[in-house]
Order: sequence, then C-alpha cells, then structure tokens
Amino acid sequence: MTPRLVSPAPARRVRLTPLPEGSNIIERLPGADFADCYQFADQWPDRNAFETFLELFSRTPGWMNFLMSIRNQTVRWVGLKHLGVMAVNGAAKPAASYCAGERVGIFTLERLHADEVIVGDDDKHLHVQVSLRKHLANGQPVISLSTVVHIHNALGHLYMAVVGPAHRLIVPVMLRQIVRG
Repeated sequence: MTPRLVSPAPARRVRLTPLPEGSNIIERLPGADFADCYQFADQWPDRNAFETFLELFSRTPGWMNFLMSIRNQTVRWVGLKHLGVMAVNGAAKPAASYCAGERVGIFTLERLHADEVIVGDDDKHLHVQVSLRKHLANGQPVISLSTVVHIHNALGHLYMAVVGPAHRLIVPVMLRQIVRG
C-alpha cells in the first residue's frame, strides 16, 4: 500500500487521512493491527515537530485526562501499566533538552527530527506509536498526527476492541478542541 498525500486541512479543521508520504511512522505500518492519521492546519509553523508536540499535548483538555484516569484505574485489574495523563507540562523542561529514550507524558520519545517526532509505549499487550509530522500539503503547512498499534496478545485484542472505536471518536474531537484554542 502506497500512502498518498492529501489536500491540506482548512484552518481549524481536522480530517482523517492516510499516513503522510515521507513519514518515518510508515516504517512501522507492516503488521500493524490499527493505524490512523488526522491532519490539520499547522498553527505553529515556526516551531519544530517536537516543540509542536509539546504545545499540542500541553493543551490536552481536562476531560481527556479524566478519561485516562478511568483507563488507568480499570486496566490495573488486568496488570497493565498506569500511564498517567495525556497532558504534557511543556514548561517542565525545554524541548531542546530531550533525547530519545526519555519519557514525555505517557509516552517514550523514540525518534526526534526537525519535521517529525515519534513517541510510543510498549506494554505486554501492545505497542503504540504516535507520530507528529510537520509538512506541506498543497503549499500549506499542516500537521499529521498518526497512530500505529501492534498487538502482542489476546489481552491486546480485547483492549483494542474497546479502545480502537473510542480512539476514532475521541481523537478528532480532542484535536478540534485543541486547535480552536
């Protein structure tokens, strides 16, 4: 499957799109059990991908953090990790001081480039990777936020049977709220 570049998202519009051409997250796609990508206008074109990631995740709505707390309390019964909340405290540490392997909110920083950051979490049930890629679509700066999941076992399949559909409902709503400011 060859990903295609799509037209840019109008300002403040969040669109479901294929994974962006040239993105490093595409390397993680073979064998994936779940993948999606949401694209929207880049409100921070002067920032690199990681600075944008920190800005975006520092704006995580309170209701999303509440949902994460419910997730954390529920999954502890089956021995999964408590991940904390989605929000990242952007003021806690300067973006330039992070390096691969460090925790950033609920994720570990896996890959860091000027135009793309990949973060992830690997637990016994699944491996989640999220890419924030800054690029141009039809000459306009856009952000593509992609998620790729590899399931490790039956618990992962059960988890994604619940989380997958919720993810497809929650992520675009959360992103729309964030990009509205």
